[in-house]
Amino acid sequence: MEKNEIVCAVTEGIGSNGEGIIRHEGVTFFVPACLPGEKVRFKILKIKDNIGYGKLEEVLTPAEERARPKCSAYMRCGGCRLQHVEYSTQLKIKTTLVQDCLRKIGGIEWNVPLTVKSDFPYGYRNKLQLPVGVDKNGENAIGFYAERSHRIVPIDECAIHPDWAEKLIAIMKAYMRECRIPGYDEMTKTGLLRHIVAREIAGNFIFTLVVVKKGIQGLDRLISLLKGKFQSFSLFLNFNDKDTNVIFGEKFELVYGSPVFESVEQGIRYEAGPLTFLQVNENVRTKLYQSAVKSVTGEGDEVVIDAYSGGGLLTAMLAKKAKRVYGIELEKEAVACADSLKKKNKLSNMTNICGYVEANLSEVMEKEKGEKLRLILDPPRAGIARSVLKAIIESGIPKLTIISCNPSTLARDLGILTGNLVEKDGSLVKGVGDGAYEIVSVQPYDMFPQTKHVETLVLLCRK
Repeated sequence: MEKNEIVCAVTEGIGSNGEGIIRHEGVTFFVPACLPGEKVRFKILKIKDNIGYGKLEEVLTPAEERARPKCSAYMRCGGCRLQHVEYSTQLKIKTTLVQDCLRKIGGIEWNVPLTVKSDFPYGYRNKLQLPVGVDKNGENAIGFYAERSHRIVPIDECAIHPDWAEKLIAIMKAYMRECRIPGYDEMTKTGLLRHIVAREIAGNFIFTLVVVKKGIQGLDRLISLLKGKFQSFSLFLNFNDKDTNVIFGEKFELVYGSPVFESVEQGIRYEAGPLTFLQVNENVRTKLYQSAVKSVTGEGDEVVIDAYSGGGLLTAMLAKKAKRVYGIELEKEAVACADSLKKKNKLSNMTNICGYVEANLSEVMEKEKGEKLRLILDPPRAGIARSVLKAIIESGIPKLTIISCNPSTLARDLGILTGNLVEKDGSLVKGVGDGAYEIVSVQPYDMFPQTKHVETLVLLCRK
């Protein structure tokens, strides 16, 4: 077998990125958009040793679970990877993904229950991030990156975003055309507009244009166009001239509207700005946060630490149920929103700390140590810092709750906490499970329907 050869075979399973797994002549191929049991034709793109990658050419025998994708850019855009799968089957796939990661990475055998569904499989996202660049003809392009590249796939709409996304894209194309705003060319480092970021908060919108320098023209025209479709919005400029994959630079400039907008979630009034972290799926966020609060509160005398606390929404929910709550968050704007939230909701038992979790967690745990101390962690995709895990193990804190958006790093962190993974010569190796903590429950939530991603809530207790 060699590159560009066409192969006919049967899909055996699903990989961690939603691709089909096909074993053929001693090689394991990963082919997107294939379902188990399907007979398919695929083109070989790459083979190295006994691992190969392919592109689906034709489904010869479709599975009953196959669905028709709604998006015209499906399989060209790098976002959704499961639109070809019926939604009930997507939930099963994500359950298996979490269970397999726990076993293969963390050395943990656990019967994971079915993923909690989103009531809205499409149109659920409250945040939109669009790269802006140029196509091969030098024309402006607005869309999403193709998978594993910075090649922009132009789009006019997105099925997992509400209708407002289509309106915004049309407005931005008209604005760039009328006012001659050049998209940023990553190859030549020329152009002006790099990203468009939008967030909806209770019917209000925060729009941010990421530009390489000051001096973008026609902002009055853009505001006029936005007013024609959006009743309540703010417009920010963000300046980022660095050669980096990070979307935002450090400096924001408010051009129009309010710097923050307010909403209500489970009785908590909160504010959010352009940098405030909020879960993108409000329907599933409600289900997840209700379970998270219940996991660490009950009698009302608990002291809870909310690590990686974002804008403080979950921290405030905890403060309604617990004796005292601490939120630890690095982003200054998010902490400012959390402080405002504390004041609005008259939560005198809520303390917000601005700084690294690594630098502040041990001090708070030492101050509040005891049988009623609880800890919730909602880390970024990279997972929990090794120093934080060490501090948790040494602290003796009785109960932990982890909210994770990455099954792989979650499995690694759980392996360390349970002793199924131990450090040896700077690497993690298989342990015997005699760690400080044991798992009480694992529950996936489908925060990101149609995509390969899944959110997971894990409860642990001290052995």
